[in-house]
Amino acid sequence: MPTSAPPPTTAPRRVVRAAPSQPSGLRPLHGVTIVVATLLAGALVIGQPYYALAVAERVRHPFHPWLRPSGYVGQSAGIAALAIFILLWLYPLRKKLRWLAFTGAVARWLDVHVAAALVLPLLVTIHAGWRFGGVIGLGFWAMMIVWSSGVIGRYIYARIPRGRAGFELDRNEIAVERQRLLKQIASETELDVDLVERTLATDAPPAGLGALATLRRMLADDRARRRAARRLRELCAVRGAGGRGRQGRSVTRAVALARQEMALTQQARLLDATQDLFRYWHVVHRPVAIGALVAVLVHVGVVVAVGTTWLW
Repeated sequence: MPTSAPPPTTAPRRVVRAAPSQPSGLRPLHGVTIVVATLLAGALVIGQPYYALAVAERVRHPFHPWLRPSGYVGQSAGIAALAIFILLWLYPLRKKLRWLAFTGAVARWLDVHVAAALVLPLLVTIHAGWRFGGVIGLGFWAMMIVWSSGVIGRYIYARIPRGRAGFELDRNEIAVERQRLLKQIASETELDVDLVERTLATDAPPAGLGALATLRRMLADDRARRRAARRLRELCAVRGAGGRGRQGRSVTRAVALARQEMALTQQARLLDATQDLFRYWHVVHRPVAIGALVAVLVHVGVVVAVGTTWLW
């Protein structure tokens, strides 16, 4: 007896996470990072009278037992910096090892990676007491190069469209999401889809951009999104949709969606160039990060061997 074929199944739709031109809200993790960074910066300011002294004069200062590298505050900052530095190396492992998927999405891991890295220089500065000589100085400046390149890398990474799981999206998926956003913007503003598309249109980049030209184009696209969003808001005001109340809220939502749509369009145009730039970035970032790790481990090994610590 013939059996009917099972109904076709559709693959789950991957949701695009476009890079917004402005943050939609402060994430809790970022808020914690700001609080911790503020407290650490405050500790540096309070200890400034001690840090301003020459090394030979610091031993007579009342802060010396606390703020010297082997002191209570200085050593604690060093231990916290070492723990964070080791934590930063877990992110590359999460990207490489698929069986670690149960620990969370790659995108969430990146947020933790960035948030932890932002407070690391402050901890190392407190631990070193503003003295960066010898091996620890080499490790500190290597770390600062890694930190600076990480800020640039995070900016580049955000310009590659990804799903919520952190995987890159292809041009077809970007095009589908872009059309959905255009229709939603038109629905919120009660404008024609073609008019919305023309209002949000930005110039296409020239072909064959190099690494620096690609980075400059990204910055120019950020400015272009702000101008186009302003044009959409002005158009809604002319059409009488920019007032207060429900209509005003609809326009605000539409402008936020417009920034996402423009980001997707710009990202699709620069997709190949951005991916090439990200590969170049890895060539610089990884070796310096390894050098910083080696310097830190050598420093920790010497400190433990000599015993210049209040822990033992």
